[in-house]
Amino acid sequence: MKKNNFQFSIFNSQFTEFVRKEFFHIFRDKRTMLILIGMPVVQIILFGFAISTELKNTKVAVFDTSNDISTHRIIEQINASEYFTVEKILNSHHAIDNAFTQGDISLGIIFSENFNERMLHTGDANIQLLADATDPNQATAIIAYASNIITSYRQSLALQNLAQWGRRGDEKIIVPEIRMLYNPAMKGAYNFVPGVMGMILMLICAMMTSIAIVREKEMGTMEVLLASPIKPLHIILAKMTPYFIISCFNLITVLLLSVFVLDVPVSGNFLWLAVISLLFIAVALSLGLLISTLVNTQAAAILASGMGLMMPVMLLSGMMFPIENMPDILQWFSGIIPARWYIAAVKKVMIQAAPVEYIIKEMVILAGMAIVIITISLNKFKTRL
Repeated sequence: MKKNNFQFSIFNSQFTEFVRKEFFHIFRDKRTMLILIGMPVVQIILFGFAISTELKNTKVAVFDTSNDISTHRIIEQINASEYFTVEKILNSHHAIDNAFTQGDISLGIIFSENFNERMLHTGDANIQLLADATDPNQATAIIAYASNIITSYRQSLALQNLAQWGRRGDEKIIVPEIRMLYNPAMKGAYNFVPGVMGMILMLICAMMTSIAIVREKEMGTMEVLLASPIKPLHIILAKMTPYFIISCFNLITVLLLSVFVLDVPVSGNFLWLAVISLLFIAVALSLGLLISTLVNTQAAAILASGMGLMMPVMLLSGMMFPIENMPDILQWFSGIIPARWYIAAVKKVMIQAAPVEYIIKEMVILAGMAIVIITISLNKFKTRL
């Protein structure tokens, strides 16, 4: 009996020592700790707040040609709703078109002249609801919510007449005139094609480039390459060039399939679509290079690329979920994700046929990101290898 107790005590002490040493190795590696402790927190925040099909804070522009008590009250009710935020009161149809093209709004409201008088007497008061239908599901929800608010106002007006005059008055239902801009057929492909383009280019450029460079480091051949007469910058460019060419090929393939299979036309200038795509490819390549300077194994490169790039692209770029539905802090964070600006620019050029002046902001941001990330990556690459 004593022998068994002695053996159990030895086993218990050895087991405890192994557990202690394993904890020590885990706590010593800060990157492992970041993944084990930080990643679940990041995931629950992203999935809890970013993944939302609810309609919130939809930006609205109003063109009120009547400017009477009824239009003011309808605008106030729409703005008071948690679903909408009235951003602009405009003075022309052209201004609303510009606001849509710039991506400033998702809903436009146009009131007919003498709206209140027509609603009360002739019954031909008219409201136009214009929605950006590049995302058909969101556009349908926006129109439904706005229509319900307008109907609710008319019903409250009838109840007010009942309380004041003892009669409801003539029930003249206001039926909004609905226009779905850019995608009148409400095809889902109009929404996911720009997002898929961003995802494919990011996957090929960032993930594959980081793995290709880290593979050389992991196999011990990078030192041999750096000891050769070839300059380090030329080595990096040589590693990146194949993925740049493959990404260009994939871009052409996606566009051809979009046009001839999915019936999503390139409505704008193809040259500017190519320019913005090349800028995004440069950013993705530089991100791949940056990842390769931070990790030393291919598994780590895949993890960093997959968790660090793919998830934010899918959740926070506007590819799947509207950015305006997210909390303010996630909206701010989405601003540093290159795919957000690329997808927005592609929608403007490819779907909305916007001229180049409407994508200058996205081009400047992507160019700035490319310069900053490439500079940091090259400096870190030289010092680490």
